[in-house]
Amino acid sequence: MPRLSFRALLVLAGLMIAPNLGLADSVGVILDQAKLLRLPERVSTIIIGNPAIADGTLQAGGFLVVTGKGYGTTNLMVLDAKGNVLAEHMITVSAPTAGMTVYRGADRETLSCAPNCQRTLVPGDATAVFESVVTQNGTRNGLSVGTPAAHSAPPAR
Repeated sequence: MPRLSFRALLVLAGLMIAPNLGLADSVGVILDQAKLLRLPERVSTIIIGNPAIADGTLQAGGFLVVTGKGYGTTNLMVLDAKGNVLAEHMITVSAPTAGMTVYRGADRETLSCAPNCQRTLVPGDATAVFESVVTQNGTRNGLSVGTPAAHSAPPAR
C-alpha cells in the first residue's frame, strides 16, 4: 500500500507542476530589433533573467517593448504589486535573416544589404571587422552629437 500512495503523490505533484510549465509562452526577437508584447492587467514589475540577451521597457497601457541585445534565450516574469506571477515568457533572440554573411577562411563578416551592402555589427564576426565597425560607428555617432574628439582630423596617409 505505501507504494501506491507514493505513486499517487508523484502523479499529483506532476499535475500541479504541469500547468505552470505551460504558462511560459515563447517570444522570438531578432537581434537589435524590438517587439511589442501586451501584458496582463495590474503589472507592477517585470524581471528579465539575462538583460544581456533581451531588455524590456514597460509602456503605458500594459505594453512591454522587448529589444534583442544578444543571442540566446532568457526568461521574462511579469509580477503584480503583491509579487504574484501574472505571466512568464521565454525570450529567444536570434540573428537577422536579411543581409549576407561572407567567410574568409575562418573569419566571418556580416553585411546588411538594404539596398547596398554595408558592414554591420554582429557578434561572432571576425574581431578586426567587428572592432573596425565599432570604431567607425562611434566616430560617426560622436559627430552627430558634437563630441570634440570626433571632429579631429583623420590620420595622415
